[in-house]
Amino acid sequence: MNPSLIDKLEGLRERYVEVGALLAQPEVASDPSRLRVLAREHAELGPIVECFVSYNATVDSIEEAREILAGADPDLRALAEEEIEAAQHRRTSLQSELEVLLLPTDPADAGNVYLEIRAGTGGDEAALFAGDLLRMYLRYGELCGWRSEIVSESAGEHGGYREVVARIAGRGVYARLKFESGGHRVQRVPETESQGRIHTSACTVAVLPEADEIGEIEIDASDLRIDTFRASGAGGQHVNKTDSAIRITHLPTNTVVECQDERSQHKNRARAMSLLKSRLLAAERERRDTERAETRRLLVGSGDRSQRIRTYNFPQGRMTDHRINLTLYKLGDIMAGGLGGVVEALVREDQAEQLAALGG
Repeated sequence: MNPSLIDKLEGLRERYVEVGALLAQPEVASDPSRLRVLAREHAELGPIVECFVSYNATVDSIEEAREILAGADPDLRALAEEEIEAAQHRRTSLQSELEVLLLPTDPADAGNVYLEIRAGTGGDEAALFAGDLLRMYLRYGELCGWRSEIVSESAGEHGGYREVVARIAGRGVYARLKFESGGHRVQRVPETESQGRIHTSACTVAVLPEADEIGEIEIDASDLRIDTFRASGAGGQHVNKTDSAIRITHLPTNTVVECQDERSQHKNRARAMSLLKSRLLAAERERRDTERAETRRLLVGSGDRSQRIRTYNFPQGRMTDHRINLTLYKLGDIMAGGLGGVVEALVREDQAEQLAALGG
């Protein structure tokens, strides 16, 4: 491994120990903001240090085996040769893993997201597909141990959603879902289709990183118009009899968000503000990505919602991700939340492109 890379890894290991010591100090524990920053840094450094320790142990085992190989005992030499071969494979694998771990990371990768799904062309079938996509993501989230909640929804006339926004919370949610933004196309025979003809419908998905609690975006109160209204419901004991739902309009950008999930107006207002910050943050990210587009081609495109990234063909049981030419014939499993293989493929492709850009 490159000596400069070894030096960098040694420095990260020293920093990991230092941060661990800081986290044990009472004055840090009593400062929530500093505690949060240090805890995040410690968690990010942990996998790198663990891999580096394994790498060093493997290098040491190769050296020890070479010393044995220099001895006179033929039986021991044979064992040493086997150990060297196996250890060299481990070293190569660990070096590749370290190179990936050292790639620049998006600060939002570790955080939560707002998942927005909107029905596009296709009428009722598009709304039903939006519901299918939501269930797919929520089930995938359950498998990952994430927590999910619906922030706002607009139901379709015959099921599904014209529009739905969900908040998904957990470790590394954005890192694994950020490649889902774009146009999703479905090809299937609707239940109402008497001739058995295949219809094509579409939905758009947007994955927005949740703005940090300390606020990554400054919002002037004078730029906001806040309206209250009565939340809609199915009736019965849960009907909201007060104007607890909140709609916030950011006047400079004409961005509108609303939340009616909570019965408390205060909670709905806080959630709506969080969603507004996330949307403004996403707009700022897209602007910066556009500025960098000529110097760095993004693997998953610009995030333009009109971009078709994936096709779900139900008659063939096929899912195709057009960005990486990946086709899988297990659509039932994927729609049931088995999205892991697709996500892993997208992550690996992104890492490979970053390594190539760095000359790795």
